[in-house]
Amino acid sequence: MKKKNLKVFKLKIKKSYSYKRRVTISDLTLLMLVGIYDFEKKKKQEVKFNIIADVDPSFFPIKNNISGIVNYETIIKIVTKLSKSKHYELLETLAEDIFSELFKNINILKIKLKLEKTQIIKNTSSVGIEITKKRL
Repeated sequence: MKKKNLKVFKLKIKKSYSYKRRVTISDLTLLMLVGIYDFEKKKKQEVKFNIIADVDPSFFPIKNNISGIVNYETIIKIVTKLSKSKHYELLETLAEDIFSELFKNINILKIKLKLEKTQIIKNTSSVGIEITKKRL
């Protein structure tokens, strides 16, 4: 009797979903000193912040425990403190300071920042920058 060669197949368990968590802050508007021109160094101007922070999906907070999450209120406090701390000549410098502070939280994997001056150029609703930075 001949033996048949049987192939063994390993079945992969199919995931039924993927999980992504983001913290979003839209249109946070603060008055601050920002800009390279002399008049910008004397008078505060309105800057609008839009922030999206991707959070490690394997990090699950303890039920109803605010200390176990990436808290949008904490992000707002950090941005507000930085905006009041000094005069920034460039939005890019402010953005890097925001990245530096927010990435201290190891559960934040990626941040997208959009910073806009809302009153500086006539005939525009805003001008600004958008930068995305990802933890390697």
